[in-house]
Amino acid sequence: MLNNLTVKVIKGYASSKLAKGDNNDCFVRAMASSTDVNYNIVHKFVEDKFKRVYGKGTPNIMITTNMMKYEEDGMMIGDCKFDVRCLSKKELTNQYKVRGEVIDRKKTVKSFISSYPKGTFVVTVAGHAFTVKNGDIIDNFDEEFRPTRKVLSAYKIEDVTPKKNIQLEFEF
Repeated sequence: MLNNLTVKVIKGYASSKLAKGDNNDCFVRAMASSTDVNYNIVHKFVEDKFKRVYGKGTPNIMITTNMMKYEEDGMMIGDCKFDVRCLSKKELTNQYKVRGEVIDRKKTVKSFISSYPKGTFVVTVAGHAFTVKNGDIIDNFDEEFRPTRKVLSAYKIEDVTPKKNIQLEFEF
């Protein structure tokens, strides 16, 4: 299923002055929708940590390099902590038998969703990034769903922020 990135999907997106004037922010949107963190906070995080320039896309090399670092150290965005797992090349390929020979081919978006129906992932394809959350694609409003696009990389995102315990005291 394809969902567009609307007010309901990204916290703070509708009221963000940054979002209104920014282009090529698909990675910012993907990170915001996958982490459920306010758009402006994620925008600043991606600008600082991924060296994204306002109005320009986030280079894939910066995404890959930083996500590998966060796989080791964890990722903090605002007050939230996330575990990141970079999916391996093997996890992003399908094997086919063609004329008796077994070959590996990159997964398509459709086969990626079939392989990973549960969990939250930031997925990159040529020149674009989006979120897959429990089998649903969260993508830009004007990006049409193209199930045959090849997945270049994918990162599993899991919120590991300690939950605050609230203790109630009653006096009788």
